[in-house]
Amino acid sequence: MLYIGVDLGTSSVKLLLMDEEGQIKSIVTREYPLYFPKPGWSEQNPEDWYSALVDGIKELTKDCNKDEIDGISFSGQMHGMVILDENDKVIRPAILWNDGRTQAECDYLNNEIGREKISSYTANMALTGFTAPKLLWVRKHEPDNFAKIKKVMLPKDYIAYMLSGVHCTDVSDASGMLLFDVKNKCWSKEMLDICGLKEEQMAKVFESYEVVGTLSQKAADELGLPSTVKVIAGGGDQAVAAVGTGTVGEGKCNISLGTSGVVFISSQNFAVDDNNALHAFCHADGKYHLMGVMLSAAASNKWWMDEIIGTKEYSKEQKDITKLGQNNVYFLPYLMGERTPHNNPNARGTFIGMTMDTTRADMTQAVLEGVAFALRDSFEIAKSLGVNIERTRINGGGAKSPLWCKIVANVLNVKVDKINSEEGPAFGAAILAAVGCGKYASVEEATEKLIKVVETTEQDPDIVELYNKKYQVFKEIYPTLKDMFDKMV
Repeated sequence: MLYIGVDLGTSSVKLLLMDEEGQIKSIVTREYPLYFPKPGWSEQNPEDWYSALVDGIKELTKDCNKDEIDGISFSGQMHGMVILDENDKVIRPAILWNDGRTQAECDYLNNEIGREKISSYTANMALTGFTAPKLLWVRKHEPDNFAKIKKVMLPKDYIAYMLSGVHCTDVSDASGMLLFDVKNKCWSKEMLDICGLKEEQMAKVFESYEVVGTLSQKAADELGLPSTVKVIAGGGDQAVAAVGTGTVGEGKCNISLGTSGVVFISSQNFAVDDNNALHAFCHADGKYHLMGVMLSAAASNKWWMDEIIGTKEYSKEQKDITKLGQNNVYFLPYLMGERTPHNNPNARGTFIGMTMDTTRADMTQAVLEGVAFALRDSFEIAKSLGVNIERTRINGGGAKSPLWCKIVANVLNVKVDKINSEEGPAFGAAILAAVGCGKYASVEEATEKLIKVVETTEQDPDIVELYNKKYQVFKEIYPTLKDMFDKMV
């Protein structure tokens, strides 16, 4: 049988066709517009997502036996607000995860309602990207639209609805709405009350691997597929990407060293830190996960190489870096502010410690190390919750650098594994489809059979000790400069 994985991203949808053995048969990408009506705003038309999906699936499946397609599932950009009226028509363009208009609503939730209270309801604090602040914004600024709301949905869930006719969501994506009781896996009545919503306006909640229905006849005809194709709930992009890297089960970890940096830790048990520095969400494997997000990971190195040094020869710039743990230059990788653990949009990128002896290679090394130290901030919070991590998987563009992998291994004091797949979210979605269709008994079983470690970078105890000392210095730099950052805005 064949399974379709859909990765509904911010700029495009990526579609992947996988067979029972995990072999990728075809990949298709379709782009769609992104709109910026005002500075700091970010919106999309949900109908554009569906049109791109229909066109892409036709291309994806043109050469296969369509009767062999058993299921379809999703990875979706999180936090986006899609609101439907009583006729299931989109009321207004979707407000996306990277839209920044809701600072006043977040301040109201965190400061007036209270961060501790919000966290007790949802296990998280309010951030501008989350869905609940967007709904409060619509209630205040577009009351006529708010009054029309029959259903509140997330981006991928709108696609699932268009395919199946079922208003559905899953626990991992719902966790990022600030409307969901993560610990008990249900809608938070308190948060719905705060936002002026009723539970019947929310979608039915499924586990990420559960079947929500089958293709409606209308959708089947549009796609040219049998109406027997099962629609599986899917999940938020980070959770499904974690499935695609095999980061499921107790204490597994994956580091995404992409434009942003993500530390994703899967857990059998619910946990939340006192300061809400880590996101505490449900996982696509039926359990939970912790997640730390830094905003400029590989983006920091790209900025340094492209804009400052003026080169595309990244590996050449790294070849003279050999003395790990012995660099006296430090770099704060806060070029776009920072989320975990500081949650401070005013934080800025900073070099410190240069002398007349400092070389270009020292500066390059400081950038790579600064990102690794910032990732360690998330690790330290996880450790404070009793999570013990001995190895991590790594993916993203930065993971192509053996030196950077070595730095990460020693800064975090963990073994760093690379796996046999780089497809992440779309592959994870296809795995969820296979589990939902009964090919595998669980997400964990599927990933154990389909995903293999192909390379491991191990830490050196001597370098680990050097980096432990360097990290103690690094973590003092931000608190020292915080007030100065605020004055620079």
